[in-house]
Amino acid sequence: MPAITVYCASSNYLDPEFHDAARIVGTYLAKKSCTLIYGGGSTGLMGELARAAREHHGDIVGIITHYLNERELGFDGCRELIAVDTMRERKRLLEAKGDAFLILPGGLGTYEEMFEIIVGRLLGEHDKPIGIINAHGYYNPLIALIEHGIEHRFIKREVHDLFTIDPDPELVLAALLNELSTKDGAQRK
Repeated sequence: MPAITVYCASSNYLDPEFHDAARIVGTYLAKKSCTLIYGGGSTGLMGELARAAREHHGDIVGIITHYLNERELGFDGCRELIAVDTMRERKRLLEAKGDAFLILPGGLGTYEEMFEIIVGRLLGEHDKPIGIINAHGYYNPLIALIEHGIEHRFIKREVHDLFTIDPDPELVLAALLNELSTKDGAQRK
């Protein structure tokens, strides 16, 4: 079964409405027998995501730095919790272990990871599907910023083909799994 790397917030101070999308994602991945690859934390959306996956007997791999593990308390329900020394190593493993990427609302770290994987796909460094869940319009300013960049020719219009973005977590997840199965079928021919 595929492994889906999920990037999201670890803050405990978020509006509760954002937690719903994280719970939906964790549940969906577990029910579809997908391995959840994520930042390993037990707080914020990370914790909601992991707890929902665990409640539905999902397979969970967390990747966290020693520094963050001490502060965020790594999730003890992971099949495997990998603690590394640096954020660079963490990001490298999150990217390497996932067959597709999913982005929930998050802060600067989530933005950094999101742009890195989008640019990686744009440059042909990987061809893994990317999905962005625009829960409660969180990414509306990002969509406007990308459109602004396209309008002024800093960003190619084809960037729209690199990812799926929608407020509905199940729609985005279904698109990722469909793209993975289509890609897998093409590789078998």
